[in-house]
Amino acid sequence: MGADTFPPDVNGAANFAARLAAGLVERGHDVQIEAPANKPGAGRFVERHEGADMVVNRLYSWRWYPHDWLRFAMPWRSQANAARLIEKFKPDVVHIQSHIVIGRGLARQAKKRGIRVIATNHFMPENLMEHTLLPHFLRRTAARIAWSDAAKTYAYCSVVTSPSRKAADFLEAETNVRHVHAISCGIDAGLYTPSFEKRSGNKIVFVGRVTAEKHIDVLLKAIAAIDPALDARLEIVGGGDLMDYLTKMAKDLGVGDRVTFTGYVTDEQLRSALTNATVFAMPSIAELQSIATMEAMASGLPIVAANAMALPHLVHDGENGYLFEPGDPADLAAKLTRVLTLPDAQLTRMKKLSLRYIEAHDIQRTLTIFEALYRGEAVTDPVTDATLDEQVN
Repeated sequence: MGADTFPPDVNGAANFAARLAAGLVERGHDVQIEAPANKPGAGRFVERHEGADMVVNRLYSWRWYPHDWLRFAMPWRSQANAARLIEKFKPDVVHIQSHIVIGRGLARQAKKRGIRVIATNHFMPENLMEHTLLPHFLRRTAARIAWSDAAKTYAYCSVVTSPSRKAADFLEAETNVRHVHAISCGIDAGLYTPSFEKRSGNKIVFVGRVTAEKHIDVLLKAIAAIDPALDARLEIVGGGDLMDYLTKMAKDLGVGDRVTFTGYVTDEQLRSALTNATVFAMPSIAELQSIATMEAMASGLPIVAANAMALPHLVHDGENGYLFEPGDPADLAAKLTRVLTLPDAQLTRMKKLSLRYIEAHDIQRTLTIFEALYRGEAVTDPVTDATLDEQVN
């Protein structure tokens, strides 16, 4: 499995790669990872991720300084590194989680040796542009070039997947890649604990990277617009390059005493924050699936999310939460207020619907589908965004 980002990196692509690899190890497969070294130096290490031990081949990497932690392997060594690892490990299948550096070399070297290649696209160039030095007027052109580059690597793959139908359709629209499978990243819902105790306050939680593409500024403005009588408290769980900027913004908006920035936390602290919240907010407009939103649903939380990209596949407006107009803090404030003022019975119903909808995203089903793809079998994309009536019937 090749990944340009892998734990201890904290993001959806890295989390999915680790979760998938760990699940495959637990099913008896021999899995090795190729990923950038997360610190100076390189080597072959046995690492424990998601409760499973696996071999991680860490490549010499450089820090990408426009980003607060991102490191990348040397592009000009991509082919040689891939060839060396493939010759030593002799895999039956290669699964790339990115086309940018590591996946580029693995796909070409595996194809050359007749090894089946699967790709999962987590790539959204729009999410990366904030971490480049490109001026805004060049970013759309750069995005088109980036999509064209992605298509060249995906041409070496037998199957391409993306985490949701919306993300798969978007990839097909932006490239010449066709027949992209929509396979949920999946989560182990059993790790999360919903609470149906009577609420003791109005607690809003966001989980994710504190970076520009998450549009946390919209959430802060929404908090400032909520009636102070509700005493709504916001907890932002995660770290990133905009921590100082957004902390100052919260103070300038007059809500500094109602907003807590936790920074990076342990898995246990993350799950506790979700369990103890009243509602989850996701203002991002470029989510290919949003594992954080899925984790919140598994914690039995109503969701208020931007009506953009894949989020409407998770949030059924008026059922397990509400969708708001992307970038509109007034609409976000209104939808959050609607949840925070629900009678207890209606709030409980929303919680239970989140739990029901997340059942379709079980990690075990995701593992079974990828095993079939690895063997070259035809698969039917799972339905993960059915309406409540369809699920009940």
